[in-house]
Amino acid sequence: MIGEHAVVFGEPAIALPIPTIRLRATVTPAEHGQSVTSAFYNGSLTDAIDTNFSGIATLVRQLLRNFEASDQPLTLDIVSDLPPERGMGSSAATAIAIVRTFYDAFGQDIDRPTVLRWADVSERIIHGNPSGIDAATTSADHPQWIIKGQAPRPIASLNRGVLVIADSGIQGQTRAAVTAVTRFREQDPEAANAAIHALGQLTRQAAVTITNQDVVELGRIMGTAQEYLAQLGVSTPVLERLITVANGAGSLGTKLTGGGMGGCIIAMAPDLGTANHIAQQLQLAGAPQTWIHNFAVQSARGEKHA
Repeated sequence: MIGEHAVVFGEPAIALPIPTIRLRATVTPAEHGQSVTSAFYNGSLTDAIDTNFSGIATLVRQLLRNFEASDQPLTLDIVSDLPPERGMGSSAATAIAIVRTFYDAFGQDIDRPTVLRWADVSERIIHGNPSGIDAATTSADHPQWIIKGQAPRPIASLNRGVLVIADSGIQGQTRAAVTAVTRFREQDPEAANAAIHALGQLTRQAAVTITNQDVVELGRIMGTAQEYLAQLGVSTPVLERLITVANGAGSLGTKLTGGGMGGCIIAMAPDLGTANHIAQQLQLAGAPQTWIHNFAVQSARGEKHA
């Protein structure tokens, strides 16, 4: 939600789970073979090892070995609303859904720390040295306070306001974005470090506004954070254009989310009507997909199931 890139340098970040964006994994018996059907990969589990799906394929093979079912014929079906490489934690969410469905299929209970350990199997293959933020967030029920080197901890949830998420249609380029920030720090360390520190301060302010349920102030903080992210060089003309459209349509504040250089933007709306209007305008401006997350509805669901 806020603190991207600054978190790498010791500043805090807030990561927000979005349960309204669904991802489902199911395992069913098959007559022969082991196959996968998904938007990311379709084919045999064996062949997936040599593809971009290798992280997930390795996770599945290790899960099967764990249940002493390495040769059991099955079909793994993954249905996701999350586009890949958009700064939305799709690989971690996929891993977590798979771990949970395998444990369920084999009649075993699983706790959250075990889920995260399993998810790390695929995340390390996909990302090399993952921060763990995506897995911690997508497996959580509440916003997470993130500081490098510390375990994420839950913070208060919003119970008002509506978040609009829009896909820019361009894959995020986290590695390129990190390189851009590193280069900026080398060329102008004073300006870069000032921007990073400012992002950390904004994250601290955001935590207070979330506790106070001050959506207007939170929107302002998000907008200011975007200015610093742009200074760090991780925004793009496409993202900036969509941000301008969202702000013109009534957003209280809009910013990129995730690594940047593509991916998604998030816009804070005061109510559902405004959120729907923002989403419509973003689609007209070229966003291929939008999602709406109503904090008030989600809060009511959480209270009902508490």
